[in-house]
Amino acid sequence: MEETNKLDGDVIINLRMLAHDLSNSLETILQAAYLLGEAEPEGNRKKWAHMIDEAARDAARINREIRQILKRQSSVAGGQPSATSNEPTTDD
Repeated sequence: MEETNKLDGDVIINLRMLAHDLSNSLETILQAAYLLGEAEPEGNRKKWAHMIDEAARDAARINREIRQILKRQSSVAGGQPSATSNEPTTDD
């Protein structure tokens, strides 16, 4: 029996929507971390702002990797652009 790594179309659509929503949330966190850093917080606050920024950047990188996997899945499924209109046109 042939094994495939293809995800179901509905799963791909749902994952794309989640990845899009995650991108939006991460963008908000990154902007908040930037603004917090610009406020020149002192002591532990500065350390926490840096931790938030680092974690958000890592999460954004992971999200980009997930989106790349989903793009490859789409090409395996025949390149169907179904329900991609909700997906942003640029990578995060």
